[in-house]
Amino acid sequence: MAKEQKTNVMRILDRAGVAYRSHPYAGTGQMSGMEIAALLQENPDRVFKTLVTAGKNGGSFVFLVPVSRELDLKKAAAAVGEKAVSMLPQKELFKTTGYIHGGCSPIGMKKAFPTVIDVSAANFEAICFSAGKIGLQVELAVADISRALDYSLCDIVV
Repeated sequence: MAKEQKTNVMRILDRAGVAYRSHPYAGTGQMSGMEIAALLQENPDRVFKTLVTAGKNGGSFVFLVPVSRELDLKKAAAAVGEKAVSMLPQKELFKTTGYIHGGCSPIGMKKAFPTVIDVSAANFEAICFSAGKIGLQVELAVADISRALDYSLCDIVV
């Protein structure tokens, strides 16, 4: 059996001593978060998507929300102390984060950005999110995320 190729996210989790499970999924190109949750037979409220925004003052911010929900831009802005945030244009995603659309993870970005995870994550022992490339998710205990990522929990969904 071929050894699984590790992503930067997995290497960071390994270095931090964080236990995780990887969930590869077959697919051609990008899939929606709901499609990924269905393919992995996971509760879509427990599978999170990584969204990157630009603040009115020029900074970038990262938000994790369940794939079943949408980011509330007003709540998101309030959570990071900005007057307003807007979605980062897709063409700027790689330059800003080092990740491509569909494979963006909050862990291992080019630089650390303020990160907010929707408070609903606290309803689960573990959540899933991108492992840093299309076709691979990681699942880790919510209690362990802080060992690899500085973040806050806030209500940020519609």
